Amino acid sequence: MLWSLLKILIFVAIIALLALGAGFLMESSGGVQITAAGTEFNLGPLQSVIAFLVLVGVVWLFFKLLTLLIATLKFLNGDETALSRYFDRGREKRGYQALADGLMALASGDGRQALTKAAKAEKLLNKPELTNLLTAQAAEAAGDTRKAAETYKKLVENDATRFVGVRGVMKQKLSEGDTETARKLAEKALALKPRHSETQDILLGLQTQAEDWSGARSTLTSKLKSGSLPRDVYKRRDAVLALSEAKDILDGENSIEAQERAIEANKLSPDLVPAAAMAARAYMAKGKPRYAARLLKKAWDAQPHPDLAHAFAEIEPEETAAQRIKRFSALSRSHPQHVETRLLMAELNIVAEDFPEARRVLGDLAETGSDARALTLMAAIERGEGASDAVVQGWLAKALTAPRGPQWVCDKCHQIHAEWAPVCENCNSFDTLSWSTPAMPEITSATGVHMLPLIVGALVDQSEDERIDENEDADDPTDASSELSDTTDVTAKEDSAADGEILEASIKPSQTDQEKPDKENA
Repeated sequence: MLWSLLKILIFVAIIALLALGAGFLMESSGGVQITAAGTEFNLGPLQSVIAFLVLVGVVWLFFKLLTLLIATLKFLNGDETALSRYFDRGREKRGYQALADGLMALASGDGRQALTKAAKAEKLLNKPELTNLLTAQAAEAAGDTRKAAETYKKLVENDATRFVGVRGVMKQKLSEGDTETARKLAEKALALKPRHSETQDILLGLQTQAEDWSGARSTLTSKLKSGSLPRDVYKRRDAVLALSEAKDILDGENSIEAQERAIEANKLSPDLVPAAAMAARAYMAKGKPRYAARLLKKAWDAQPHPDLAHAFAEIEPEETAAQRIKRFSALSRSHPQHVETRLLMAELNIVAEDFPEARRVLGDLAETGSDARALTLMAAIERGEGASDAVVQGWLAKALTAPRGPQWVCDKCHQIHAEWAPVCENCNSFDTLSWSTPAMPEITSATGVHMLPLIVGALVDQSEDERIDENEDADDPTDASSELSDTTDVTAKEDSAADGEILEASIKPSQTDQEKPDKENA
């Protein structure tokens, strides 16, 4: 508000001064006399001032016209002038508009339109560091891999766009399946930008696929230093790489270096089951069974696992079954109710022929949440206690279609592996295998039931007369009932195979079938 008032006062003061000046000039005497071509011009003071201002304006206009003439001549000669800059600004504006249209076409998936706009932008802008990138991506979207490769190579030649070019060629090689060249390009790209997270991940994956464990450990360390990987994850994956490196050496020879690498892997991640088992075997090779036992107990406390039990058994290979049960009891104290502990102790008691203890340890695992291993152990217990073939065969038949239990499963693609590996054999993911029960239930073939006679065994067919003779000759009605029940079991199996009821018929005869022999004997 005050500033506006001040401007008004200044304007009024200037007008007043001009008016006073004009009045002074009009009242003053004298002037300017100009003689041109024999003609005299007498100008008063005010007229002299006006003539002077007109002369200044004419001179200014003359110099402007002269400057325009010179600029036009320079423009026609090809030099940079204000006129050329004017046209350049217009061309640059159209070029950036074409570049923006190309980016929009690329984002919408129209590769051909993006390629056309990229060519127009390249012609108008003459900035290859911008237009070449759009051209390469547009060519990839349009399926023109040859043009994309040529453009990426142009980007490699420029220092400012070298990383983008190397990365683009690397991705092309990956899509073509040339992993060896892609790995070298990834190493070069990472040398240009050591903290680039995506390139680190790609290089790590390619190195693990190529079993370049030492290079992968170096890349993993770079990820840790760049802050893109938590320290606990780094320790786990470094342990996996150290274990893989030791495994490769062990495949060649049981060297001291391999033993040290296995022990190092276990120290980096004590809960890694394969590392614990390999480190225990390394200690055994060094003649240190106590260290191996201590290590396996610690790993068992973290996660009971069959591989740990196998390694623990190798510590004393010559011991008796009773001695093994006593030694394994120390291992099973930490998780006595764990499924793996119960299955392990049941198996050891079966080997020691202590079948009642095996049944007690196994408990209800065969009925609740049973898998093939528990059912097979139950069949062995029944056989050891003298159960009939029908009972044993019934448990084995159940084991045929039961789930396999926990296995090495890839967390990413859910592929099941027979043994642990650092890289999934299906999706090539690194460190994604975990010991767990597959999420999807295992599907049994619809014709799998027809294989049961081959596993259960074929029973000799008897005619009806022979069965009657055997029942008449039997002294004990209970024995006759048992024999007839077995025969009824065979008939039930044949009748129910198509209906999927063969397992129940193999284990227990129905109440009607048990009452029938009693009526016949009476």
